[in-house]
Amino acid sequence: MRDPAELGTVLGVWAHPDDDIYLSAGLMAAAVEAGHRVVDVTATHGEGGSMDEEKWPPASMGDVRTKELLRSLDVLGVKEHHFLEGPVDIDMETGLDPAGAEQVRRIMEDVDPDTVLTFGPEGMTGHVAHKDVSRWAGEAFAQVAKPGAGLYHAVFPTSMADEWLEKLAPFNIFLPGTPNVVPDDEMDLYFELPSDLLDRKIASIKEHASQIESLYEVFGDEGFRRFMAKEGFVLAATKEP
Repeated sequence: MRDPAELGTVLGVWAHPDDDIYLSAGLMAAAVEAGHRVVDVTATHGEGGSMDEEKWPPASMGDVRTKELLRSLDVLGVKEHHFLEGPVDIDMETGLDPAGAEQVRRIMEDVDPDTVLTFGPEGMTGHVAHKDVSRWAGEAFAQVAKPGAGLYHAVFPTSMADEWLEKLAPFNIFLPGTPNVVPDDEMDLYFELPSDLLDRKIASIKEHASQIESLYEVFGDEGFRRFMAKEGFVLAATKEP
């Protein structure tokens, strides 16, 4: 398993504000602390993500979630972020504007990352936009990644699945067949966050107030810490010389 301090330049490619925080906040913060460049890409502004239309009017969600994400990245020390132009978040079954694929390719070519983090082909939750982003990142990696670079897909550690999947079922976060559950000891990039980084990750995700209120009812403070304490990826591809 790789050490987060050895990831080199990291590029994360995600669909919505907060995808990156749930799945890779600890890795991003650890890479920043190790002196590596970290660049975060979000395909949409999360326009379709209202959990309470009275409290969070749908018309304002794009602006709300944009500000939440930028604040949360600041907590982690991540200074480089890109939103794609064109793709709009609608719902779990609707795909994204395919023009986003070329933008991901151009960003990856410019950043020249050593490590690319994104969704697996199932999109973690089955969300079609997640699948689109996974495909775009994979295509871009094949086209422009440098020799030795690694493409990593986010997976769900078995230890987390055993504790949380049944409790999360009422929220319909995961469509049938998801998430991709992988034993903790079979992951290629597995990070159990030390206490100080976990504190920062919790502070970061709490900036996404529009998205986490209902989850706190299930997790509680201590449960949420356990849920956020592990990040796991499998190596999907390595660019050969």
